[in-house]
Amino acid sequence: MTKDKITLSQLEQYLSKAAWILKGPVDASDFKVYIFPLLFFKRLSDVYDEEYRIALEESDGDTEYANLPEFHRFVIPEGCHWKDVRETTTNVGLAIEKALRGIEQANQEFLYGIFGDAQWSNKNKLSDRLLIDLIEHFSQYDLWNSNVDSDLLGTSYEYLIKHFADLTNKKAGEFYTPRSVVHLLGLILDPHEGETIYDPACGTGGMLLECVDHLKHNNEDYRTLKLFGQEKNLTSSSIARMNMFLHGIEDFQIVRGDTLRNPAFFEVDGLKTFDCVIANPPFSLKEWGAENWANDPYGRNIAGVPPKGNGDMAWVQHMIKSMNSTGRMTVVLPHGALFRKGAEGKIRKALLEQDMLEAVIGLGPNIFYGTQLAACVMVFKQAKETEKKGKVIFIDASEQVRVGRAQNFLEPEHVTQIFEWFKTYKDVENYVKVATKEDLLQNDYNLNIPLYVEKIIEDNLPSVDEALADLKKAWNRSLVAEEKFKTILNEFL
Repeated sequence: MTKDKITLSQLEQYLSKAAWILKGPVDASDFKVYIFPLLFFKRLSDVYDEEYRIALEESDGDTEYANLPEFHRFVIPEGCHWKDVRETTTNVGLAIEKALRGIEQANQEFLYGIFGDAQWSNKNKLSDRLLIDLIEHFSQYDLWNSNVDSDLLGTSYEYLIKHFADLTNKKAGEFYTPRSVVHLLGLILDPHEGETIYDPACGTGGMLLECVDHLKHNNEDYRTLKLFGQEKNLTSSSIARMNMFLHGIEDFQIVRGDTLRNPAFFEVDGLKTFDCVIANPPFSLKEWGAENWANDPYGRNIAGVPPKGNGDMAWVQHMIKSMNSTGRMTVVLPHGALFRKGAEGKIRKALLEQDMLEAVIGLGPNIFYGTQLAACVMVFKQAKETEKKGKVIFIDASEQVRVGRAQNFLEPEHVTQIFEWFKTYKDVENYVKVATKEDLLQNDYNLNIPLYVEKIIEDNLPSVDEALADLKKAWNRSLVAEEKFKTILNEFL
């Protein structure tokens, strides 16, 4: 029994040790498939017990009363509690599967499919001994609400997401966007109370939660936000849902599915639209569904058909179509999306003529997991401010990084500087240029940042006279050195 509240450091060590237990029989890239569901299962069971205990005290020991569903956020069916699994010593994986499926079925509205599709009963990978060790490890803390705040549990959960990205570092960019980049997007998007937020490639939910944190930081009521996300990867979409619950978020919809082929959210007259749209979609997706785009049933080809082997501009058009009449959006893309020719060039031209692009921000290289490519951020607004109409601000933030040995880092001071440039909306030599539509036309709608932000190289070279004087001094010094060398040499002859 734990008495003091669990600290963030304790939680992080607790989760890291769970990964260490799996090391060996389970590949690091698969740790998340097992650890996230177990942590969520433990939290559900512990909170259920806490709710039961409170109801029991209120009813002077009436167990029937304490078991009533209205006193519990989620139902834990008989035989599906953590304790039931902990008491199992043979076929432990089967017991875990039974418990997880039982909880999903008993809470279909909110938890159906949330635990993913891990093969818990595969004894070649997960022996009874290993699972018993894992269950015992997770049993050392009571994850009651009174013992660990949902914010803290959510923070430790995100620590675990980053930890797995560090461990695997293979295509981890699809799984984890650096927090600093997410924070920058949240600052630019600037969500407020009562707004709807949508991420069409939500991964594990980090960008949606950034919007929640943004309101908390501004002392606004984050509970008034309505969060929507779609994610193709089963494991990531399950983790995103668990992530929301562990952060204490109630009003969200996260759907598993292929956004470009089968978008999940609709209103009476077509695609659902939102106040804020934010995403880091998969870079340059090859098999994205080009065959349906020319006659897209959802009307998303507002600027043209992207090339068959690259879905970057399909994501951009989907997101633009998902903005409401006052909507705004931030999207992370590879730099190529700014200047590639052909179909993408035509799409850029059409989008620029619609005058929704507000900003292009070039980030430094090697700050994303799994790729050394430099990325950019594009900012769109359905209705730009009067003074920004017909203009696009270009920001070269390539130097705003701390260079590391294997990876570069966007630090808080870099994020602050980039956001300050964006907000100020003025030219800054070497870094920022507010371009007019004439500038864009002159460059044939190519958005490559160096076309707009010119680097002024300071000429520190000496004049001809200064160079000759320096050369003369160097020559005289060499003559003196030569004479000194001859004198020393003569002493040895």
